[in-house]
Amino acid sequence: MRSLDLSIVTWRKSSYSNPDGGECVEVSDDLAPVVPVRDSKTPHGPVLAFDASGWASFVSAVKVGTLGT
Repeated sequence: MRSLDLSIVTWRKSSYSNPDGGECVEVSDDLAPVVPVRDSKTPHGPVLAFDASGWASFVSAVKVGTLGT
């Protein structure tokens, strides 16, 4: 497993995140071919890193409502 330098990334909140600050997911597009994902409530906590193509498939499935079917 390689180490990711997360000090260089810009985080953005999911457009599906709750606007009052709860239940927020943040992602970064700065480290292709991986997509780091974190919980905005714990910005210095753990980060999950997904393969960009796998993340794109996940986001597409969420958008069309086929996740888990």
